[in-house]
Amino acid sequence: MMKSVRHLVSVFAFALLLSAGESLVVDTSQTKIEFTLPSLLHTVHGEFRMKRASLLFDAPSGKLSGELVIDATSGESGSAARDKRMHSAILESAKYPEIVFRPDRVEGSVAGTGKSSVKLHGIFSIHGGDHEILVPATIDAAGGAYTVSANFEVPYVKWGMKNPSTLILRVNDTVEIHVQTHVSATSAVHSGN
Repeated sequence: MMKSVRHLVSVFAFALLLSAGESLVVDTSQTKIEFTLPSLLHTVHGEFRMKRASLLFDAPSGKLSGELVIDATSGESGSAARDKRMHSAILESAKYPEIVFRPDRVEGSVAGTGKSSVKLHGIFSIHGGDHEILVPATIDAAGGAYTVSANFEVPYVKWGMKNPSTLILRVNDTVEIHVQTHVSATSAVHSGN
């Protein structure tokens, strides 16, 4: 009985928090951004680092605002020569040092506890261009903290970047991205001023 009352109180508190708007703190130190680029001979794996993040979520409307900023210059695949080419010829990271996702809404409901499958809609900015995307994500909620996993594809050639294929090595013109991060909620303070 006491356990169910505590659960009901925590669900009610969570609902109040969400109805007031929720500022989400992304733990950049616990964020993994991995990429996979399939090719005929082998698959290239690598990662990027999150630079900064700020999000505000309004559960009743599904509105999500803020930005997730990735350091484009941090991309590593385990090969210095391949990374040099990736930064100079494909990403042009000296010219475009940030990759930014600016979400504007969540499609689907986020449960107060347990797993939810949602889609994050927003604008993905890379290599000087803005692209509308819908990112499938799994959110595992527990006690005001969330583990978020998302997998999506970036059609980098279609978006204006060069394909690094050579006569011998042929790679896909789409790169697969996997993001896993930890997010905690703090009640947003709204002012009438």
